[in-house]
Amino acid sequence: MELLFATSNHHKVKEANAVAAGFGLEFEQVNVLYPEVRADAVGRVAEEGAKYVYTQMKKPIIVEDSGLFIDAFDGFPGAYSAYVFHKLGCAGILKLMDGAADRKARFVSAIGYCDRRGVKVFEGVVEGFIAGEARGSEGFGYDPLFKPHDSPKTFAEDPKHKGEVSHRRKATEQLCRYLKTL
Repeated sequence: MELLFATSNHHKVKEANAVAAGFGLEFEQVNVLYPEVRADAVGRVAEEGAKYVYTQMKKPIIVEDSGLFIDAFDGFPGAYSAYVFHKLGCAGILKLMDGAADRKARFVSAIGYCDRRGVKVFEGVVEGFIAGEARGSEGFGYDPLFKPHDSPKTFAEDPKHKGEVSHRRKATEQLCRYLKTL
Protein backbone atom coordinates (compact mmCIF):
# COMPACT_ATOMS: atom_id res chain seq x y z
CA MET A 1 0.00 0.00 0.00
CA GLU A 2 1.37 3.38 -1.02
CA LEU A 3 1.01 5.75 1.95
CA LEU A 4 1.18 9.39 0.94
CA PHE A 5 1.40 12.24 3.45
CA ALA A 6 0.43 15.64 2.01
CA THR A 7 2.52 18.25 3.81
CA SER A 8 5.34 20.69 3.26
CA ASN A 9 6.59 20.02 6.81
CA HIS A 10 9.25 17.30 6.75
CA HIS A 11 9.30 17.28 10.59
CA LYS A 12 5.74 15.91 10.63
CA VAL A 13 6.65 13.12 8.22
CA LYS A 14 9.73 12.23 10.24
CA GLU A 15 7.67 12.00 13.45
CA ALA A 16 4.96 9.94 11.74
CA ASN A 17 7.49 7.56 10.19
CA ALA A 18 9.15 6.96 13.57
CA VAL A 19 5.77 5.59 14.72
CA ALA A 20 4.80 3.89 11.45
CA ALA A 21 8.01 1.85 11.38
CA GLY A 22 6.75 -0.09 14.40
CA PHE A 23 3.76 -1.15 12.30
CA GLY A 24 5.84 -2.03 9.23
CA LEU A 25 4.56 1.07 7.42
CA GLU A 26 6.18 4.16 5.92
CA PHE A 27 4.76 7.46 4.70
CA GLU A 28 6.04 9.28 1.65
CA GLN A 29 5.88 13.06 1.71
CA VAL A 30 4.07 14.73 -1.17
CA ASN A 31 4.20 18.47 -1.35
CA VAL A 32 0.77 19.37 -2.74
CA LEU A 33 -1.14 22.53 -2.06
CA TYR A 34 -4.68 22.34 -0.76
CA PRO A 35 -7.05 24.93 0.62
CA GLU A 36 -7.10 24.91 4.40
CA VAL A 37 -10.61 25.44 5.69
CA ARG A 38 -11.07 27.90 8.53
CA ALA A 39 -12.45 25.93 11.43
CA ASP A 40 -11.92 25.87 15.18
CA ALA A 41 -11.35 22.08 15.19
CA VAL A 42 -8.13 20.62 13.79
CA GLY A 43 -10.10 17.47 12.94
CA ARG A 44 -12.26 19.38 10.50
CA VAL A 45 -9.20 20.98 8.88
CA ALA A 46 -7.53 17.56 8.42
CA GLU A 47 -10.75 15.95 7.15
CA GLU A 48 -11.43 18.58 4.51
CA GLY A 49 -7.78 18.69 3.46
CA ALA A 50 -7.63 14.91 3.01
CA LYS A 51 -10.84 14.88 0.96
CA TYR A 52 -9.57 17.65 -1.28
CA VAL A 53 -6.15 16.08 -1.92
CA TYR A 54 -7.72 12.67 -2.56
CA THR A 55 -9.98 14.15 -5.27
CA GLN A 56 -6.88 15.63 -6.92
CA MET A 57 -4.55 12.61 -6.66
CA LYS A 58 -6.99 9.67 -6.63
CA LYS A 59 -4.65 7.86 -4.23
CA PRO A 60 -4.97 7.16 -0.49
CA ILE A 61 -3.67 10.21 1.33
CA ILE A 62 -3.23 11.62 4.80
CA VAL A 63 -3.31 15.24 5.89
CA GLU A 64 -2.38 16.21 9.46
CA ASP A 65 -3.33 19.36 11.27
CA SER A 66 -2.41 20.20 14.81
CA GLY A 67 -2.78 23.02 17.24
CA LEU A 68 -1.76 24.35 20.60
CA PHE A 69 -4.83 25.04 22.73
CA ILE A 70 -4.15 27.35 25.70
CA ASP A 71 -6.77 27.39 28.46
CA ALA A 72 -6.09 31.00 29.53
CA PHE A 73 -7.00 32.09 25.99
CA ASP A 74 -10.10 29.89 25.67
CA GLY A 75 -8.20 27.50 23.37
CA PHE A 76 -6.39 30.09 21.26
CA PRO A 77 -4.41 29.71 19.02
CA GLY A 78 -5.94 26.25 18.43
CA ALA A 79 -6.50 25.41 14.79
CA TYR A 80 -4.85 28.72 13.85
CA SER A 81 -1.56 27.77 15.52
CA ALA A 82 0.60 27.77 12.39
CA TYR A 83 -0.64 31.22 11.35
CA VAL A 84 -0.16 32.62 14.86
CA PHE A 85 3.31 31.05 15.10
CA HIS A 86 4.37 32.75 11.85
CA LYS A 87 3.02 36.10 13.09
CA LEU A 88 3.98 35.99 16.80
CA GLY A 89 6.33 33.05 17.33
CA CYS A 90 7.10 31.65 20.76
CA ALA A 91 8.12 35.09 22.03
CA GLY A 92 4.69 36.51 21.18
CA ILE A 93 2.88 33.70 22.98
CA LEU A 94 5.06 34.23 26.04
CA LYS A 95 4.29 37.94 25.94
CA LEU A 96 0.56 37.20 25.81
CA MET A 97 0.98 34.76 28.73
CA ASP A 98 2.81 37.34 30.86
CA GLY A 99 1.12 37.32 34.26
CA ALA A 100 -1.30 34.50 33.38
CA ALA A 101 -1.94 32.25 36.38
CA ASP A 102 -3.51 29.49 34.29
CA ARG A 103 -0.79 28.01 32.07
CA LYS A 104 -2.60 24.78 31.17
CA ALA A 105 -2.48 23.84 27.50
CA ARG A 106 -2.78 20.88 25.20
CA PHE A 107 -1.47 19.90 21.82
CA VAL A 108 -4.03 18.25 19.55
CA SER A 109 -3.18 16.41 16.33
CA ALA A 110 -5.75 15.24 13.81
CA ILE A 111 -4.92 13.02 10.86
CA GLY A 112 -7.39 12.79 8.03
CA TYR A 113 -7.05 9.63 5.94
CA CYS A 114 -8.97 9.46 2.68
CA ASP A 115 -9.29 6.63 0.19
CA ARG A 116 -12.03 5.27 -2.09
CA ARG A 117 -14.10 4.37 1.01
CA GLY A 118 -14.17 7.97 2.26
CA VAL A 119 -12.40 9.86 5.02
CA LYS A 120 -11.62 8.91 8.62
CA VAL A 121 -10.08 11.20 11.23
CA PHE A 122 -7.76 10.08 14.03
CA GLU A 123 -6.99 12.44 16.92
CA GLY A 124 -4.31 12.50 19.59
CA VAL A 125 -4.00 14.83 22.58
CA VAL A 126 -1.22 15.54 25.06
CA GLU A 127 -1.96 17.70 28.10
CA GLY A 128 0.58 20.03 29.67
CA PHE A 129 1.57 23.60 30.46
CA ILE A 130 3.16 26.63 28.83
CA ALA A 131 6.66 27.14 30.26
CA GLY A 132 7.68 30.52 31.66
CA GLU A 133 10.34 30.86 28.97
CA ALA A 134 11.32 29.17 25.72
CA ARG A 135 13.67 26.27 26.48
CA GLY A 136 15.47 23.80 24.25
CA SER A 137 16.56 23.77 20.64
CA GLU A 138 15.07 20.57 19.24
CA GLY A 139 11.73 20.08 17.52
CA PHE A 140 9.79 22.84 15.84
CA GLY A 141 6.95 25.30 16.34
CA TYR A 142 5.83 25.67 19.94
CA ASP A 143 8.00 22.80 21.24
CA PRO A 144 10.23 25.19 23.27
CA LEU A 145 7.14 26.35 25.22
CA PHE A 146 5.23 23.14 25.87
CA LYS A 147 5.85 20.98 28.94
CA PRO A 148 3.77 17.79 29.10
CA HIS A 149 2.29 16.92 32.51
CA ASP A 150 4.70 14.04 33.02
CA SER A 151 7.94 15.98 32.46
CA PRO A 152 9.72 19.06 33.83
CA LYS A 153 11.23 19.58 30.36
CA THR A 154 9.75 21.13 27.23
CA PHE A 155 9.36 19.09 24.06
CA ALA A 156 12.32 21.05 22.61
CA GLU A 157 14.50 20.04 25.58
CA ASP A 158 13.53 16.37 25.41
CA PRO A 159 12.68 15.25 21.87
CA LYS A 160 12.95 11.59 22.87
CA HIS A 161 10.16 12.03 25.39
CA LYS A 162 8.13 14.01 22.83
CA GLY A 163 8.43 11.06 20.47
CA GLU A 164 7.03 8.77 23.16
CA VAL A 165 4.03 10.83 24.32
CA SER A 166 3.17 13.39 21.65
CA HIS A 167 -0.20 14.18 20.19
CA ARG A 168 1.08 13.28 16.72
CA ARG A 169 2.32 9.89 17.98
CA LYS A 170 -1.10 9.10 19.45
CA ALA A 171 -2.96 10.06 16.27
CA THR A 172 -0.44 8.21 14.08
CA GLU A 173 -0.73 5.04 16.20
CA GLN A 174 -4.51 5.08 15.75
CA LEU A 175 -4.11 5.58 11.99
CA CYS A 176 -1.54 2.77 11.68
CA ARG A 177 -3.73 0.32 13.62
CA TYR A 178 -6.56 1.18 11.23
CA LEU A 179 -4.35 0.80 8.13
CA LYS A 180 -3.25 -2.65 9.29
CA THR A 181 -6.92 -3.76 9.15
CA LEU A 182 -7.29 -2.85 5.46
